[in-house]
Amino acid sequence: MKLTLKLVVAAMATAGLGSSVLAAGTNHPSVDKALAHLKGLSAASQTADADAFSARDVVVDADGSTHVRFDRSFKGLRVIGGDLVVHADSRGNFRQSSQTLREALSTDTEARYDDAAAIQYAQSLFSGTAEGKPQSQLVIYARGATPALAYDVVMFGMREGAPSRMHMIVDANSMQLLDKYDEVMTATSTGTAKTLTSGDVPITTDSTVRPRLTYFALRDPSRGNNYTTNLKNKTSGTGSLFNDKDNVWGNNATTDTATAGADAHYGLGLTWDYYKNTFGRNGIDGIGSTTYSRVHYSTNYVNAFWDDGCFCMTYGDGDGVTYLPLVAIDVAGHEMTHGVTSRTAGLIYSGESGGLNEATSDIMGTMVEFAANNPVNPPNYLIGERIYTANNGVPTPTTALRYMFKPFLDGQSPDCYSGNIGQKDVHYSSGVANHFFYLLAEGAVIPPGFSGKIASTSQLVCNGNTAIVGVGRDAAAKIWYRALTVYMTSSTNYAAARVATLNAAGDLFGVGSTQYNAVAAAWSAVSVL
Repeated sequence: MKLTLKLVVAAMATAGLGSSVLAAGTNHPSVDKALAHLKGLSAASQTADADAFSARDVVVDADGSTHVRFDRSFKGLRVIGGDLVVHADSRGNFRQSSQTLREALSTDTEARYDDAAAIQYAQSLFSGTAEGKPQSQLVIYARGATPALAYDVVMFGMREGAPSRMHMIVDANSMQLLDKYDEVMTATSTGTAKTLTSGDVPITTDSTVRPRLTYFALRDPSRGNNYTTNLKNKTSGTGSLFNDKDNVWGNNATTDTATAGADAHYGLGLTWDYYKNTFGRNGIDGIGSTTYSRVHYSTNYVNAFWDDGCFCMTYGDGDGVTYLPLVAIDVAGHEMTHGVTSRTAGLIYSGESGGLNEATSDIMGTMVEFAANNPVNPPNYLIGERIYTANNGVPTPTTALRYMFKPFLDGQSPDCYSGNIGQKDVHYSSGVANHFFYLLAEGAVIPPGFSGKIASTSQLVCNGNTAIVGVGRDAAAKIWYRALTVYMTSSTNYAAARVATLNAAGDLFGVGSTQYNAVAAAWSAVSVL
């Protein structure tokens, strides 16, 4: 049995356990111990003789327990869905592993079709405008019921008005599409920032002193040198850094192009601070790397998106009628959380894992909004409510893109889990996890302003259990974050998310604790058993 170590990257801090953050490239001894466990406990990790493992991150708890996340290859081929986390106690003894692979791989690696055929097929399926040359890599696709030899064809271009790096997973022996997902993840949403959605707020900027003149820039040296640019209605490029002479940004209206920049810069700082202050996380990737926001993308573009390629957020201006620029606090937190997810569990953006990816962004975007506690933009469990023109200045709006407490209020997102949920668009299949989080945090309580739309608390649950009592937002968020960074893998589905959050609650508060039991009750209340 051959087990090789190719790379060790930065570990992420975890919630509530005082976990340490390791520097990038650290050769932590837990990696070698985890590899030894994989070799000695092949049945527990579904390990084949031809497997090789590459450590992606290491989390070390305050009590010395370790969690090593590995990517897997088989006969030299990357295994999509083969990633796993090896958990050990403070003495290095194996505790358990988290993974979605059901059995050891034995897939034939001889392809019937070549990559040119796979690229041609993928091109015929791409719904956008292709740009550049597609890339193709032979892989093992292990997210389905039976692992298959496949080509991961990456198409580059524009789709639905946004950049696209679409992965088409094409069976190498049957030329059938097995899966597809886009790396560009959309949402369907100290100066003075005179913002559009949050009033006048302080922000940190950068200054350059020249003879008889000082210039300021929307760059934050205290938070990884993160910065904000103006795309000037283009759809590509970095954009122009916002500069100013008086360090006052915007005019609380769209008539000043700096207003949207002020909102985006404010949201970037809030999100950075939330992850640092709550989880000890140093930036989006955990090692403090710079990211940036691009505003004024395209024309009348009603969307926002995170792009791993540029490690940046991009915001459209809305349509100028129904929708404002999409720079609200929860939208900013949502988009940057896609970056956090990509650097941790890596939840693939399709099927149930895609819904959990979207839900993670909704959950953490909402938590950023609560942490900000902005009086002009009061926190709530609505997603994107401040991008609606009609809601501007309304203290308790009831129109939103999504509703965490009652997902079906949007007419598309299911309240309760069902076996076909993975067939829905990820922005709708996320509803069940959003619903779970609301019940875990708040219990079966009708939010202010919705008593007319929700007749009774029984409509907030799927199993009739209206006695659910919330554990509070902070505890709920720490449980979800630890589950994401320690127990979830790229193909985690709803059943596995239940297990992951129970494990996280057990770590943080103890198995059988009030919080642990509340996690179980909240999942049951949304029909995830």
